[in-house]
Amino acid sequence: MAEITGATDGVRAPYGPLPEGGRVRPMTRWGTPVMHRPQQKVTVFDDALRELAADMVATMYAADGVGLAACQIGEDVAMFVFDCHDSTGERVVGVVCNPVLTLPEGRDRRLDDDDEGCLSFPGAYVPLARPDHARVDGVGLDGEPVTFEGDGFLARCLQHETDHTLGTVFGDRLSAKARKKLQKQHDELADDYPEDWPADG
Repeated sequence: MAEITGATDGVRAPYGPLPEGGRVRPMTRWGTPVMHRPQQKVTVFDDALRELAADMVATMYAADGVGLAACQIGEDVAMFVFDCHDSTGERVVGVVCNPVLTLPEGRDRRLDDDDEGCLSFPGAYVPLARPDHARVDGVGLDGEPVTFEGDGFLARCLQHETDHTLGTVFGDRLSAKARKKLQKQHDELADDYPEDWPADG
């Protein structure tokens, strides 16, 4: 998921820091088959998985993003990493494999119609209404259970990244008019994002 807002205050890493030492990889774009199908569940928790997560973290930061799913660097793996803030400005960081999303229902369900963008369709942002609170349950890099929940931009990020593991891009949730606007923005800025971005530096 692409960054939209500015600086944040504290940082919360309930399951430890994000893995480091990865290499920046080219961003996989919308239209690539791996982006549009459900990802394979993680069943083996080994060094290769940790290395993939480290590459995802490095790529996310190089692209100035706040979240990244494995399919966004071409890997068919149901996992995402994130470093995103909630409505209080607190940053939350984590890794989630095999995410399961829970959203408010009934009277607890309120929509936040804010701008959203995607690193796999870079440079373009349009409003998309999503629930203003989200919870994701899954497992971490060692197979231990993890849970993340929150509001604000964090809620949007958790929903956006879980969608990726299910083969859904946020453009799939837009009206034809909004998607046309998104496409126009993307095309106008295409030269700023070459094929190997953000690994071109």
